[in-house]
Amino acid sequence: MWKSHPKALPYLFLSEMWERFGYYLMIGIFTLYLKDVEAGFKMTEKESSDLYGTFIALVFLTPFVGGLIADRYWGYKKSIVLGGLMMGAGYMLMGIHSLPMLYLAMTLVILGNGFFKPNISTLLGNFYNDEQYKDKKDEGYNIFYMGINVGAFICNFFGAAFKILFGWKYAFMAAGVGMIIGVIVFLLGSKHYGDKVEKKGEQPGDMPFSKIVLYILVPSVVFGIIGWMLKGTYSDTNTDSYIFGSDSTDAFIFACIPVIFFYGSLYFKAKAEEKRPIGALLSIFAVVILFWAVFKLNGSALNNWGDKYTDRELTGTAQQIGSKLVLVDTLHYKKDSVALYDEYFRIQKKDGEVIKTVDYPLYFRNVAPEKKPQEEAAVYTWSSNLSQSINPGWVILLTPLVVAFFTFLRHRQKEPTTPTKIAFGLLISALSVLVMVAAVKAGHNGAEKVSVWWLVANYGVITIGELFLSPMGLSVVSKLSPRNITSLMMGGWFLATSIGNKLSGVLASMWDSYEDKSNFFWVNFGLLLFAASLMFVLLKRLNAVMRENGIR
Repeated sequence: MWKSHPKALPYLFLSEMWERFGYYLMIGIFTLYLKDVEAGFKMTEKESSDLYGTFIALVFLTPFVGGLIADRYWGYKKSIVLGGLMMGAGYMLMGIHSLPMLYLAMTLVILGNGFFKPNISTLLGNFYNDEQYKDKKDEGYNIFYMGINVGAFICNFFGAAFKILFGWKYAFMAAGVGMIIGVIVFLLGSKHYGDKVEKKGEQPGDMPFSKIVLYILVPSVVFGIIGWMLKGTYSDTNTDSYIFGSDSTDAFIFACIPVIFFYGSLYFKAKAEEKRPIGALLSIFAVVILFWAVFKLNGSALNNWGDKYTDRELTGTAQQIGSKLVLVDTLHYKKDSVALYDEYFRIQKKDGEVIKTVDYPLYFRNVAPEKKPQEEAAVYTWSSNLSQSINPGWVILLTPLVVAFFTFLRHRQKEPTTPTKIAFGLLISALSVLVMVAAVKAGHNGAEKVSVWWLVANYGVITIGELFLSPMGLSVVSKLSPRNITSLMMGGWFLATSIGNKLSGVLASMWDSYEDKSNFFWVNFGLLLFAASLMFVLLKRLNAVMRENGIR
């Protein structure tokens, strides 16, 4: 697999694998930690989803600045190493049980990702710009993407074990250690990077960095403050008078306005030969926002589904193996003082404090009557964050098949263009949501727990869509971007991801407002179907731009 690719690929693959190990370990437990009424922050589904959405949105917004600084001043190596160290420190601080410390840790992760994520992707693309590797670019990004998911798959087993053995703090510390290993692996590959890690410098016609700060970053901060302070209509359900679901969402949407304006200006100020490629990329960025809005529900709404609506009980050999690997929680079917939830699993608070009641553990609320254990019996359940390994597990299994499929088509000169792959990726992703609609029906709208196979099937379908779209997105940015703004345009891809991530938080925060959970998933299906339809409408124009630039 490696022989026909640049020698740097294994090091970038392993570095990204360990970076994603840390990131997805943290993401897998983040909302569970926030909602934990004993050792966490006792947040409601809306509160945790809103914070989660804001966090992952900002994580993918900072690549705009990180890519720019790497392009012009620091180069890729320095930026990647600094970003990785900041993220590692952030993960290690995240488990300290203090809201100010949590926000500091989140800030370090947000800033660190801005330097790490766009630049390692751009560095990979730099190697495939060489003539001997150009036709291998899509395959190279698919291999790189598989590395991401190897890390994302194994991390949740470590997260579960550390949480069960030592608590949340040490699970977050394990994420930090993974990130540090990623930095070390990246440095070990330095001899293979050559001049690919060097900065490109400021090119004629580029906007000076001082102007970017003055005209984009400062206005973004100002707009964000305005968004936070601006109030909408007061009501019983909107006592804070926010406009778009929460004050943080208002601030984020307003803060994005100057950045979006900047990317629009790149198109209008571009040279004639660069206008259509930039325009094509901006069109793709706009469409994939809706994909990320639904896909990123894996850490919020789908994590909640795995926790409260999925049958996680283990028995027999499976239970014995799970217990030996420290992946199993032990529950006792007896009444005790527990947090009060209503019939729709909404936590009940009064004056900001969780209301307590005497009842069985929440897990047993929707266990089918015939499956409920005897009084005081022990029940063994796999740790709920393990459901976060289903999607990356599918990626590991399916990536070689997808790569082989497109290689087969390429040899017969029938391989679809990158925009075509993205369009079909959106359509396939829309179909995955129908699996969850069926899961809701099978569980009688949450009245009974359903098999984990519903989640497995949902992730299986959306993973095919993801493999058609996400690595292809990274590839098309590298292919179409003018050379002097490649990292900047990679930052644009992550800006689209950022906006989608925040929209995902908004969608997830609405979970409790849907008494019929199938309607929640129908909304997601409609969003993805709309995005797919729009991409197919744009396809003719996008493919024409690809042909004009001599690429697929």
